[in-house]
Amino acid sequence: MSDITKCSGTDCPLKENCFRFTATESYYQSYFVDAPFKDNECEMFWGKKSESIFNQLKDITNGKA
Repeated sequence: MSDITKCSGTDCPLKENCFRFTATESYYQSYFVDAPFKDNECEMFWGKKSESIFNQLKDITNGKA
């Protein structure tokens, strides 16, 4: 389950490497209205390094991040 805003990945070449696309959705999942990929970049890209940092923050805050 992912408590994040997911992305549909429409027309995004980065989607297979982005946690916002590959994460398992939850029952009440939020999505971006439009995929945020524009002008060959995405400010919302969540790569493996970002996922690792998020998981470390969750561990530090006992899962409250």
